[in-house]
Amino acid sequence: MIRNCAVSPSSLLGAAIARLYARLRTKPGLSACIQLCRQYVQNAYVPMRSSSLLISRVIEAVCRDVRNIFQRHTDLIEPLSLDEAYLDVTENKTGLPTATLVARTIREQIRQELNLTASAGVAPNKFLAKLASDWRKPDGLFVIQPEDVDAFLLPLPVGRLPGVGKVTQEKLAKLRIQTVGELRGMELSVLERGFGRYGVRLYELARGIDDSEVIPNRPPQSISVEDTFEKDVLLPETEPMIRRLTEKLWSASRKEPRIARTVVLKLKTSEFKILTRSHAPDSPPSSCEELTDIALKLRERVELGSQQRFRLIGVGLSNFREPEETRAQPALFD
Repeated sequence: MIRNCAVSPSSLLGAAIARLYARLRTKPGLSACIQLCRQYVQNAYVPMRSSSLLISRVIEAVCRDVRNIFQRHTDLIEPLSLDEAYLDVTENKTGLPTATLVARTIREQIRQELNLTASAGVAPNKFLAKLASDWRKPDGLFVIQPEDVDAFLLPLPVGRLPGVGKVTQEKLAKLRIQTVGELRGMELSVLERGFGRYGVRLYELARGIDDSEVIPNRPPQSISVEDTFEKDVLLPETEPMIRRLTEKLWSASRKEPRIARTVVLKLKTSEFKILTRSHAPDSPPSSCEELTDIALKLRERVELGSQQRFRLIGVGLSNFREPEETRAQPALFD
């Protein structure tokens, strides 16, 4: 992420956090490179294992170039996934006066040097920057000034808050809470009774509070990749994107010494409703092909009607374990 929220023009040194989301452009970015690799593989009859290695190296090279651009501005970089990161630019290396200028400069450098697009969110903290970075994907910059937090946050549906899934939304709906503004009206004691420790988090998020720091080199709790379609598509039309995303995800997972036990599929409808499907196989995926197969089977569990369209899709790995923890254990029950 980028640390240093969008500081107001009059405050040059205020703490700021921004989340940069680097989305790879169709041409001539990463997707085009992968397509060229596939064509080369087919024409030269390269074995499947070698083709996967070739594509992985292309992905790694592009992501390394993006990270090098980040490092020109700060060493405080917290990766979120293969193509997302928080950057702390409170005291950036280039001496730019605001996080907004840093984000704008990084986006331009990515465009000029790598011919890729990047969306960026700039806000007073990580939580708000995450929301901001999603606001103008795949190629935009959205800034939430400190004085504009309430105007931006309060009208949002509670489903936009991190951790608020289907079950939590249903519980909030029973309390007649649909928006963040309505959530803010709830007493802390009521939220704690209904949601336990997460009730405190809900209370803080409704007020735009997030004191978490940008932590470089933090072991990821999950690895994920996602992309937004140029136009909303039907569910059967998502397969090519799922295959591209699993290739990127598999490449990223090879750098992680721990083993992921859970595969997650994420979809966002044209109405901005987010849904996820997950599966923890008995044995972790051992190849990109196995990972792709699981992701496609998770898609079969999405039942929203044949005419439902989707604007975003993502694939992730979570529930990481140390290798020794994944060894087969004897069954405890027959």
